[in-house]
Amino acid sequence: MRKMYKVLLASLLTSILLIAGCSNNSEQTWSDDYELENITFPLEQEDISLKIMTSSSPLAPDDPNEKLIYQRLEEKTGVHIDWRNFTGEVFGERRNLAMATGEMPDAIKNAGFSDYELLKLAEDEAIIPLNDLIDNHMPNLQAVLEKAPEYRAMMTAPDGNIYAFPWIEELGEGRESKHSVDNFPWINVEWLDELGLDMPTTTDELKEVLIAFRDNDPAGDGQTIPMSFIINDGGQDPGFLFGSFGLGDNWDRTVVTNEGEVKLTAAEEGYVEAIKFMNELYEENLLDIEAFEHEWPAYVAKGQEGRYGMYFTWDKGNISGMNDTFDLMPPLFGPDGHKNVTRTNGMGFDRSRMVITSANENLELTAKWIDELYDPAQSVQNNWGTFGDEDIQNIFEWDESAEMLRHLPLDGTAPVELREKTSVGGPLAILDSYYGTVTTKPDDAAWRLNLMKEVMVPHMQADNIYPRVFFDKEELDRLSTIEADLMPFVNRKRAEWISNGQVEAEWEDYLEELERLGLSEWLEIKQAGFDRQ
Repeated sequence: MRKMYKVLLASLLTSILLIAGCSNNSEQTWSDDYELENITFPLEQEDISLKIMTSSSPLAPDDPNEKLIYQRLEEKTGVHIDWRNFTGEVFGERRNLAMATGEMPDAIKNAGFSDYELLKLAEDEAIIPLNDLIDNHMPNLQAVLEKAPEYRAMMTAPDGNIYAFPWIEELGEGRESKHSVDNFPWINVEWLDELGLDMPTTTDELKEVLIAFRDNDPAGDGQTIPMSFIINDGGQDPGFLFGSFGLGDNWDRTVVTNEGEVKLTAAEEGYVEAIKFMNELYEENLLDIEAFEHEWPAYVAKGQEGRYGMYFTWDKGNISGMNDTFDLMPPLFGPDGHKNVTRTNGMGFDRSRMVITSANENLELTAKWIDELYDPAQSVQNNWGTFGDEDIQNIFEWDESAEMLRHLPLDGTAPVELREKTSVGGPLAILDSYYGTVTTKPDDAAWRLNLMKEVMVPHMQADNIYPRVFFDKEELDRLSTIEADLMPFVNRKRAEWISNGQVEAEWEDYLEELERLGLSEWLEIKQAGFDRQ
């Protein structure tokens, strides 16, 4: 009998019961046992299908089989996929419902399970170990792991098993990785020129530039917003500026010193000075009044209306367009002459892009189908989009002479929107060695990599980032418990202090509260994880 995964969270259980009341539990959600062995593609047998649950963008078709990528994959393999496709929070609810009730699909693509969830599902035998399937039936994935063996270590749980197939996207190495900084600071150079101002080089000069934007209102009719951001939101957060005051800040508030010591950025003295600087900008009415409650659509809309003097995001093409109005502002010297670009702990690796459930009775077939996703040319298309689609804009063209995929110009289309319409995500691997042989670099990525190398990398002081540690379940339980209170408290005080200026007055009490919430234990677990990598 298939062992059912028992959900522990009461809120999740409530949603499960609500949904279950409306569902038809008599439907078999896993595929029949086709008793296939020594499989090669395309299959000779007809009417072979797998039932897979997935998530996709609201911009994509409701039926994934309408995507050209999947149509070609079905033709290549002879395997039809019966998709259960959901978007947004609905996917998480339906995914958890399936695992809790035992009405499981054969596999879940774009699964998004946390490490703790993976280990708990494995413990409850709701998902299966993948080691033997990889070794026996997945030559494409094996080839990736032979070229880049570090990924096998990152995939492997503390018990030695692999429970999920990963997403791997390499673009640049070390400090020059495209992931080294998320929240690029984009400044309106047209306004600088119009007002006769130079690119700021210090935090004081930035303040003066923003004051000039405020006072001269280059957007007109009082529409000018000197600086905008989305607080505590990764690439849209203003934490880039904190590097002028010490170790700086990043999206998960975790840095590693060059002596190998793990630190919480929000407990360092330089953090106080950074918050004080942000409060100075707030007091001068230089910050977007909606920056503390922004949603992405509103943030984008104001950028497209030409209202920003400065803002933060991964790629300006998504906010103000790929034009010359905005340029990347270099890191700034702080009041004491300090300059640092804080590295994020991002990398092109997601451990949990696909799992196989214990309901699956066609393991060889499923493994070989998933292995097709790791074919180099297939991975490239899965990640970005495809070629030869006659109905919508294409990401690639196929170069027959070179037998490779070449990125087409985006022609002003926001890259995120175009890719979400046509790509399929999921498990895949794109290694740096693929560029120039399997595909070209995306123009926007090559452009960003060059900016990273020229503007940011020379000022990165950290030798290390915090790696993708696969903690055991007990460690994950403690980290999760601590972070449930610690991180919201840090983020709340961060936003409050920028607006109320009370960081110095409250700092000692704040540090005491961090200790009460488990900071020392959190650092101890994080340090132990770093030390054993």
